[in-house]
Amino acid sequence: MEKYLINAQERVDKLHIHGLNIIQNQDFFRYGTDAVLLSWYAAGKINRKLKVADLGTGSGIIPILLSLSKAGEIHGLELQPHVADMAKRSVEMNSLTPKITIIQGDVRELPEFFLPNTYDMVVSNPPYMNAKEGFKNIKDTVAVSRHELQCTMKDIAFAAKRLLKTKGRFVLVHRPNRIVDIFYEMRLHNIEPKAMILIKPKKSKEANMVIIEGLKEGKPGLKILPDIVVYEEDGSYTKQILEIYGKESS
Repeated sequence: MEKYLINAQERVDKLHIHGLNIIQNQDFFRYGTDAVLLSWYAAGKINRKLKVADLGTGSGIIPILLSLSKAGEIHGLELQPHVADMAKRSVEMNSLTPKITIIQGDVRELPEFFLPNTYDMVVSNPPYMNAKEGFKNIKDTVAVSRHELQCTMKDIAFAAKRLLKTKGRFVLVHRPNRIVDIFYEMRLHNIEPKAMILIKPKKSKEANMVIIEGLKEGKPGLKILPDIVVYEEDGSYTKQILEIYGKESS
């Protein structure tokens, strides 16, 4: 696996799921529980060979996890060339090249590779914070991943609308304080919010993540699904989270 690394900042991390591994760089944004939960939820909606696009794929973690589902083609789009290259090498390292394709490009100007109205599902773990929130450096790869410096919720919703077939699903993970913004942009782009799950770090804490599913040209009707709690009060994973990780490896 060392042959897939190009500098001392990169390392290969085990996902402990079906022997999968991923290349990560200590100087870049690294995947977290949000990406795993998004992949789990999306995989649960894939019951046949669907065509899936991941907008802002980063390290490629979501396509790699979704490769365990029944999805057919999985295409990841990443803005930053060095991050896209790392994702491509992770895909190759896991021998997933036939199923996953990583493309370097901008969600605001979708590459020709991403054909309109051809995707059954679009997923995204986009930047959570708007450009005014917190300290950031536009040259910092981590800031680009966390802040809406080069990709806003509007950009993601517009791209999802363009890519999805009628009745195609849009699934994303985000922050609860942005729910109103998310619903607004989804409806503005003809994607109807259909399901929502709040994710709490502990049962005693407020939710700090949310998974939202929408349907292109869907009818109104939002289901609030049971919360997901990540940690017990003692800091160990809940049975719920262990089961979710287990489902990823089933």
